[in-house]
Amino acid sequence: MELIGLQTEIAWHDRAANHAMVRAMLEAAGPKRGALVVLPEMFASGFSRDVAAATERAAESEEFLSALAKEHGIALMAGLATRPDGCGANESITFGPDGGELARYRKLQPFSLGGEPEAYPAGNRIVTFTWGGFTVAPFICYDLRFPEIFREATARGADLIAVVASWPNRRQHHWSTLLRARAIENMAGVIGVNRAGSDPEFIYAGGSVILGPQAEVLAEAGDAPGFIRADLSPATVAEWRAAFPALRDRRSDISSL
Repeated sequence: MELIGLQTEIAWHDRAANHAMVRAMLEAAGPKRGALVVLPEMFASGFSRDVAAATERAAESEEFLSALAKEHGIALMAGLATRPDGCGANESITFGPDGGELARYRKLQPFSLGGEPEAYPAGNRIVTFTWGGFTVAPFICYDLRFPEIFREATARGADLIAVVASWPNRRQHHWSTLLRARAIENMAGVIGVNRAGSDPEFIYAGGSVILGPQAEVLAEAGDAPGFIRADLSPATVAEWRAAFPALRDRRSDISSL
């Protein structure tokens, strides 16, 4: 399956500009039909704790993503700030080539140091969906620091992990290292898509990457806006898991010891 990550430079609170940027970048990437294309966290607003501004006309962004997925015949995953129940939600939403919703995941681990939980309360469930022969598990940014939720997704059958992020450059080496660790320990493909540019608080160094199940780099971006692409087969993941069956040795009773 073709995997594409769009490393966008997000215009602060400018939904129309961000929609236009994504459309142009996707057209330049020219994805194959059936590809999985991934955008960063809060792609339409930037990582903003101003819930009203970040979620304004969020339904328009969902309609935009749905129409774009249908137009290109792809699965399109994007981070988006929404307001589903009167309070903010930091979500990863995926639309399929028929324009329908494939998956909706709310960030399990909001960034408490930055005050995110007060604006966007935590989700309460792991989500997986099937695409291109993979079982895909979406996660968001700070989730990456909590390996137990990735392990649980793997126990539920996930063999492709997708992380959308607004990860600041001052901790860029953590981003790179943790993505590789999640690939190695879960013996899974990984696509991590970070943003580029800056906002009123942070500078972002990009570093979006696509990894095979042994953390081999299939594609990697620098710090500028652009896209990455690579092909990854479910058979490649299955073959590695069969050849080195570490997941079979996982103990489910550790928490009780």
